[in-house]
Amino acid sequence: MDDPRLTPARPEVAAKYLEGKVRAARFVEGEVFEVIEAIAPVRRAPAADAEQMTQALKGERVTIYDRNGEGWAWGQLGSDGYVGWLPDIALAKPGAPPTHKVTALTTLVFPGPSIKLPPLGSLPMGARVSIAREDATFAVTPEGHHLPRQHLGLLDARAPDFVAVAERFVGAPYLWGGKSAFGIDCSGLVQMSLASAGTGCPRDSDMQCSGLGRELSAAESKHLQRGDLIFWKGHVAIVRDAETIVHANAHHMATVIENTKDAIVRIKTAGSEIVAIKRL
Repeated sequence: MDDPRLTPARPEVAAKYLEGKVRAARFVEGEVFEVIEAIAPVRRAPAADAEQMTQALKGERVTIYDRNGEGWAWGQLGSDGYVGWLPDIALAKPGAPPTHKVTALTTLVFPGPSIKLPPLGSLPMGARVSIAREDATFAVTPEGHHLPRQHLGLLDARAPDFVAVAERFVGAPYLWGGKSAFGIDCSGLVQMSLASAGTGCPRDSDMQCSGLGRELSAAESKHLQRGDLIFWKGHVAIVRDAETIVHANAHHMATVIENTKDAIVRIKTAGSEIVAIKRL
C-alpha cells in the first residue's frame, strides 16, 4: 500500500501518473503553482481547523490536482512529496524562478532600502526568493521587496554542520507540523537542518527512521556521535555530543538541548522506548 502522505490519490481524484495503479473517479495531470505566502499550512482536510500535517514555505512549487471551490487546493509538495490541502490564497502561478534562499532563522522584508521602514513581513529559513538586483546591503526582488543580503544564500548554499543549524532553533516554540522558527516539530527540525546542509530528508520521523543513514548496533549505540539520530515511536532527536541532544518536543513545548540519558528516561517513563539510532 502506497503511503497516503506521499500519494496524490483520493477516491474522487488522483494524479494522472497513478492511473492503473490506484482507484479514483477521475485522473488529472495537475498544475504547478508557487507558494507566495511566507508559510502555508498543509492540512489533512480542507478546513482551517483541520490537522496541520506540514507546512510549505515561500517559493516552493506545489502540483495542484483538485480544488473544493471553497478556498482550498489539494496537491503535492515539490520538496518532499507530501500531499494535503493548502489555502488557495497562498498559491499563485509560478513567477520568476527562485535564485536565493533564506539562510537566517528568519528575515524581514522591507519595502525599500532602509531598515527604518516598517517591514512588509518576515520569511523563515528555507524560503526561496528571486533576486533581481542588489542595492547596497539589500537584495531586491522583482516586486521591489528588499531583504538583507547577509540573510540570503544561493540555492545551492550548504551549511557545513546540520547540527549547528538545529542548535540555532533552540527556544523556537513546538508546533505540530511546523517547519520554521515561528513553530517547529521534531521531524521538521531534522528536515530543515539537513536541508540547510544540502541533504534531502523525508518529512515525518517514521519516514526518516526508515530512509536515513544506517542503524547502529547495540555496541555502537554506546558511543554516540554528533549528528546521530535517535528515534522513538513518533519522535526523533539529534545527537550533539556524547552527553546531549537537541530536539523539538511537546514536553518542553520548544526546541531544547537536553541531557541524553535524562531524555531517554523521561520518554521511557512516558511510555516510549527507542526504536532505532541511525548514523548518516
